[in-house]
Amino acid sequence: MTRMGGPSISEGRGSAVARRRAPGLVGCGAMPRYCWDIRMTTRIVIDHAADRAIRHPEKLRRPDNPIQRKPQWIRVKAPTHPVYHETRELMRDHQLNTVCEEAACPNIGECWSQRHATMLIMGDTCTRACSFCNVRTGQPGALDAGEPARVADAVARLGLRHVVVTSVDRDDLADGGAAHFAAVIRAIRAAAPGTTIEVLTPDFLRKPGAVEVVVAARPDVFNHNLETVPRLYPSIRPGARYYQSLRLLDSVKRLDSGIFTKSGLMVGLGEQRPEILQVMDDLRVADVDFLTIGQYLQPTVKHAAVAEFVTPEAFADYATLARARGFLLVSATPLTRSSSHADADFAALQAARARAAA
Repeated sequence: MTRMGGPSISEGRGSAVARRRAPGLVGCGAMPRYCWDIRMTTRIVIDHAADRAIRHPEKLRRPDNPIQRKPQWIRVKAPTHPVYHETRELMRDHQLNTVCEEAACPNIGECWSQRHATMLIMGDTCTRACSFCNVRTGQPGALDAGEPARVADAVARLGLRHVVVTSVDRDDLADGGAAHFAAVIRAIRAAAPGTTIEVLTPDFLRKPGAVEVVVAARPDVFNHNLETVPRLYPSIRPGARYYQSLRLLDSVKRLDSGIFTKSGLMVGLGEQRPEILQVMDDLRVADVDFLTIGQYLQPTVKHAAVAEFVTPEAFADYATLARARGFLLVSATPLTRSSSHADADFAALQAARARAAA
């Protein structure tokens, strides 16, 4: 899944917002943990004391990593568009989770204002404990058999041309949730046959046959994020294995070469430029079509610290180097996230493939 932390900052005068509607704040009702401060329109404010006790019990004993002030190029505006609130209410009415909220994505205002929401299936609790991720960790509940139909109905009501479906990691399930992914894909095909479908899956570590189940359901795009360079996996993504993720992406292409494959990286975690270039090369060996690169943003003081705010110029350089390696499409900016602009990106992928085949 895509779990880059959003601009969930608590600095200075806005550090501890009570779990109630506060003067000057919007969005502090049904979504109490993430409150946009309209007096400081560039950040989300979190009540860390209340939030981390519920969401990240495994991080409680970790030392605090002070959250750095973000540079000007990372600032985002508070969501105020009426369509944003319509999208939010639709998610509530259908009892659906979104990674937009759970991962505190900085692009939620822009995306939801265009009725683009990334569906988070199989619950809101992840069995992994990645140090960069803001999604709740713990023991998840049973799968909801009605969820595929609700997701499909929401997609149809939103009138989406393209939808992204992701999930928490479900290491507790024999197939890692692969059959549930397939059920969601089939339900969307039935309810909204004109909608193209992108899945952003877990790594299905030690789940033989899982990727085959998802590929057989024929999503249009199969995304799995490597997230970071191999050297940082023990501290950043300790429950995963770099080469398992590469093998997963390679398997998708071997099983069905018509499915677009995609992967994403965060930068600013302490990686070195040559390591990023090596990951690019590894992804091209696996015949991955689309690479996204975005800035890691620290969700809370208990998460991994930002080692560096990578400049827009450095992102442009990464994009140039990635295109030279043969990716059909590259998106590399500070606020790039796996699912942002996914509908336009899918159209660009189709056009790039057509040009390459011409």
